[in-house]
Amino acid sequence: MTRPDPTDFPTSTLPLYSPTRVRDLLARHGLKPTKSLGQNFLIDGNILRAIAEAGGAAPGVPVLEIGPGLGVLTREIASRGAQVTALEKDERLRPVLSETLAGLDVRVIWGDALDFDYASLPEGTRVIANLPYYITGVLLSRFMHAPGVVSATVLVQKEVGQRLASRPGEDNYGFLSALAALHGTVRHIRDVPKGAFLPAPDVTSSVVRLDFDRTRPLPDPAFLKFVETALHHRRKTLRNNLRLSGLDGEAVGEALQEAGLRSDVRAEDVPLADLQRVAAVLGVIR
Repeated sequence: MTRPDPTDFPTSTLPLYSPTRVRDLLARHGLKPTKSLGQNFLIDGNILRAIAEAGGAAPGVPVLEIGPGLGVLTREIASRGAQVTALEKDERLRPVLSETLAGLDVRVIWGDALDFDYASLPEGTRVIANLPYYITGVLLSRFMHAPGVVSATVLVQKEVGQRLASRPGEDNYGFLSALAALHGTVRHIRDVPKGAFLPAPDVTSSVVRLDFDRTRPLPDPAFLKFVETALHHRRKTLRNNLRLSGLDGEAVGEALQEAGLRSDVRAEDVPLADLQRVAAVLGVIR
């Protein structure tokens, strides 16, 4: 049996994630994806459904989306009954989102995601988003520090996803891994090929879910700075990294010994609990 050609049907009857409909929307509104804003639109329905499912989109759940673009993922989330707030910077998309999100429980806030007050989000908020790759790290940090946000299910570059999920001693472990572990847990959901986007990005992507443990107090800023210093050159020894930051070499050596660590241990191999002991001995934290 021959499959029907999508072009045989009116564009409006095609699903929003159809490449034909995405191209039609862009053409009718005189738009082109802006690389500087990280605009790569999802065109794979299976992946859209997987993201919404993994993110916990469900009736009555408050969801925050960053960069709704044409509203493709937004529609999938809202169709599950979630109460969606979407942050969009590109004002050119106003008429598109008015069309694609008509009749849905979606509030679009126009402005830069870096200027938004994440502390204002209601308790139980779940972030579900295809994040602009160029500000991924900054946004993840904002989510971690927002008391109302309980999880973030996000599309990121594959290598960023690997770093987020890595543990001490693994190849991709670094400050981002430590930061995620200090705030909760990370789970890899699935990889996403370049062809799932229009236009196709230069890199493979991954969907990861971060769950934030709000029963813990937020990490001490002094300890976060210490961890960042310790892992700045993660393949160097912890002793050298701390000495380069201005700490006394003899004191560092004594702290490592007291924490039961070798003097030549590499920074990337040190568990967070041991880093905390070193920081306490050095008087960085109480």
